[in-house]
Amino acid sequence: MASARLPLVGLTTYTEHVTWGTRSADVALVQRPYYELVAAAGGRPVLLPPTERAAHGPATGAARAIEALDALVVIGGLDVDPARYGATPHPKLGRIDQARDESETALLLAALDADLPLLAICRGHQLLNVALGGTLHQHVPDLVGHEGHQPGDGLFGTRLISTELGTLTAAVFGPDPEVLCSHHQVIDRLGAGLSVTAVSVEAAGAEPLIEAIELAGARFCLSVQWHPEEGGDQRPFDALVAAC
Repeated sequence: MASARLPLVGLTTYTEHVTWGTRSADVALVQRPYYELVAAAGGRPVLLPPTERAAHGPATGAARAIEALDALVVIGGLDVDPARYGATPHPKLGRIDQARDESETALLLAALDADLPLLAICRGHQLLNVALGGTLHQHVPDLVGHEGHQPGDGLFGTRLISTELGTLTAAVFGPDPEVLCSHHQVIDRLGAGLSVTAVSVEAAGAEPLIEAIELAGARFCLSVQWHPEEGGDQRPFDALVAAC
């Protein structure tokens, strides 16, 4: 009997200069938990590197790549270039990568156009909002008065969030999950068709931050500000692959 076809799940990656053994080079990276959680959910991970030398720019071939995939995960990472939503860079703006922004935006829009199951995480969550015409706050401590959402560069904070009853977000994560986050940018104005499905629990006097969004009418579009992969949370990856 022939085995069932494994869903192909695209994972975006990012470019870093790394050293291993006696070698040093620019490489495309994705942290191991992302692809192992996809595999554990029953999918076959496919890595999608951003490119700078394609004939028609980093967006080249995005729609064709999406045609070959069954789902897409847009991973976390660098800040989104504020030029993409018409803003002036904040003094605390971190490193940006315009080629990655362009590549991932093209993949996101192609996935939405094809109604491909989509999981967007942290930076991916922010970029989804920007791709649909939304904007970002560039420095979270300016809003909440603390650095609990990113205790330090590359460090993760534990935060309590509240999900909206009846949403995909609540079905996957429950009503009041504790999550791991590491971000200093956050959604400001929502993009077209998006709705808020979770917010952070903040101290009295501080406005909650948007922690999850979904796209109306999409087959599966789950977008979260936190990092489920960092704590090995299998649930969103199971839900994504099941949606295939």
